[in-house]
Amino acid sequence: MMFTCLRTSRQYILSVRLMSTVSHKMVATDKSTDLLASSLAFEDPKAFQVKSMGELLRALGIFRFCSFPVLVNNCDKLMSVARSILGRRLFSSLLRPTVYAQFVAGVNEKEISESMEKMNLLGLRPMLAVPIEEDLGESTGETRYNDNMEAMLECVRMSHSNAWSKDPMMQLKITALLSPELCVKLTTVISKQPYDLDLLVRAMNGETVNFPGLEESEAAHLLCSLRRLDRIAEASVNKVRILVDAEYTFMNPAMSLVTMAMMKKFNKDSAWIWNTYQCYLKETRALLLEALAQSKDEGFCLGVKLVRGAYMDKERKLAVKEGRPDPVQDSWEDTNDNYNGLLEVMLKAIVQDPGRYRIIVATHNEESVRRAAKGVKELGIDKNGGSVCFGQLLGMCDHVSLTLAKEGYAVYKSVPYGSVEDTLPYLVRRAQENRTVLQGIRKERDLLRREFLRRLRWSS
Repeated sequence: MMFTCLRTSRQYILSVRLMSTVSHKMVATDKSTDLLASSLAFEDPKAFQVKSMGELLRALGIFRFCSFPVLVNNCDKLMSVARSILGRRLFSSLLRPTVYAQFVAGVNEKEISESMEKMNLLGLRPMLAVPIEEDLGESTGETRYNDNMEAMLECVRMSHSNAWSKDPMMQLKITALLSPELCVKLTTVISKQPYDLDLLVRAMNGETVNFPGLEESEAAHLLCSLRRLDRIAEASVNKVRILVDAEYTFMNPAMSLVTMAMMKKFNKDSAWIWNTYQCYLKETRALLLEALAQSKDEGFCLGVKLVRGAYMDKERKLAVKEGRPDPVQDSWEDTNDNYNGLLEVMLKAIVQDPGRYRIIVATHNEESVRRAAKGVKELGIDKNGGSVCFGQLLGMCDHVSLTLAKEGYAVYKSVPYGSVEDTLPYLVRRAQENRTVLQGIRKERDLLRREFLRRLRWSS
């Protein structure tokens, strides 16, 4: 109880300091604010002038499909039926120029390079995502996890050696390297007996350590997983920034523990390892404030990927089933307030110590994007300096991404790659997790239609 009170007090003091010490820097004039709001209205279909007619038609068709909840919710079943009827080869040949081309960069390095070079010409930066992850009940053993590690190392190599963009990034799913079952077990263990970050750092360094609360086989798997993560992080330092994805509340504490240990080891001079904070959860504000305090106390840099989150329905159902409080914000407005509030906290932390903190504003929400851009301007943060950047999914929200890039901001697109067979499960999961986003793309669809009709009139 005393530890909880002290931690809460420290979070409150940190929050007050962050919210007060830089207020004197908010000196932008009303005129400059109006100009910013006008340039980031995201209402101009000219943002899509860079797209071919084929790309416009493809996006319009796919976004129309995604506007029907029943199709998105059952897309895995529909695709399974289509594959069984058409056969694997014909099914893949139909997906390649449509859904695959919209959301995936390519199969091999040559195809990926062509996609990335085109993106670079548009002022966008790639954030490669290896489409590998596991869910509960899918654990496949150390050999598969080692193969996944090799795929991650190849992703580091491609991201760095091809020089597709300044300051390359990539995404990493810890459940591709550490079993979800052990993440759940470790979350339970550390809720009763917290692990020190140094314990995990020592394990990554090759020392033989004891993990309290774990059985011998579980400890051996955790040790192997930490060493896999260590190899990937070692390969990425001073080359590629690794953004670790969050997942469900029943495994996030374990994954955050591992990620923070990686930060402590590798983020001495800059944020090479980043953690993800999901603002649809009630606990996120406390977790982020605690991370800020811990990074300061233990002397490492903090990279933050700020998202709204995508597991709301499953989290709520699980909470009801287990008879515990709902971890999800009570309303969409509460999620927005949490996101925008933590965005402000991070911007002000960056002003205090630009070298220690970084954030990627990973959202398709236009109002949050405008708030971030306004904060960058008012606080005097270099919009292309790396401390603040923006992120959206490949194939979506291009009217926001392209406009931001045109205005000189650092903008990343999350870019999965691989074969149709490898990427399809990944795309289905992302579609179902982000179905509220997919159903809310009416504005982007309308802008695409306006640009398409403008070209038809121009050509007639």
